[in-house]
Amino acid sequence: MSTFKTLSKINVNGNTEKKGKFTYLSWAWAWAELMKVAPESTAKVYHDENTNMPYFMSKAGAMVKVGVTVNGLEHINYLPVMNMRNQSIKPEEVNMMDINKAIQRCTLKAIALHGLGLYIYAGEDLPDLDAEEELNNCKSLKDLAEVYTALSRADKTKYLKLKDELKTKLK
Repeated sequence: MSTFKTLSKINVNGNTEKKGKFTYLSWAWAWAELMKVAPESTAKVYHDENTNMPYFMSKAGAMVKVGVTVNGLEHINYLPVMNMRNQSIKPEEVNMMDINKAIQRCTLKAIALHGLGLYIYAGEDLPDLDAEEELNNCKSLKDLAEVYTALSRADKTKYLKLKDELKTKLK
């Protein structure tokens, strides 16, 4: 199975956090999961050649650029430096903490291009697994409850017996 397929099948929902209308995934958790699948992966923060700073500044604001290489394939992502409302920060108001947060968020987005958590950016609720596989991957009653709750009504009916069997097994 390709690394992309492996990573895209990982359900990250239990490691996300809702802030307003946005869903966030911890970059540190994502990096740890990536290392389990592809331990040779690397990340690179690009620096402005003129200033040697880890961001690119213009009249419009600051931008960061991060590349993540998995199995020899680098995916690069760009992200503006933003405030808590996800609005670009004016150049004169940007500070290094803003830059650092943008780098971490950009790292996560570059990891997502390799498959892990990519469905979050597509607005989906679950990765592309069939319901039976998702249920069988549960390792705790909490996981089982989260997965079952997210199923469609038809899948809940279809997999009720399996859910009950797994519930007994996981106790």
